[in-house]
Amino acid sequence: MSRPSDLIQGTLDLLILKTLSTGAVHGWAIAKRIQQVSNEVLQVQQGSLYPALHRLEQQGWIESETKPTESGRVAKFYSLTKAGKKQLAHELNEWDRLSAAVQLVVKHA
Repeated sequence: MSRPSDLIQGTLDLLILKTLSTGAVHGWAIAKRIQQVSNEVLQVQQGSLYPALHRLEQQGWIESETKPTESGRVAKFYSLTKAGKKQLAHELNEWDRLSAAVQLVVKHA
């Protein structure tokens, strides 16, 4: 049985890109922001987050820079590239299309 926090496959990329649209942040902060904004419903585990960040970086949609955090420890900060902003717009359009289709089935089936 699925739990409410289970993500539809492919949704994690959208959530990461959207989170980075507000500025550069480190991985842990991405996961915390998704959790906070979703009212604690969505929880991104490190085992999912970091492979997704690596994949998005390899695709050229995000880039990283190592620098100190507020606490002084060194971390990778991720930000959107120009291609990432374009991909985010595409992902948002696809999400709108998919969620509208699911809504139709839920209401009318």
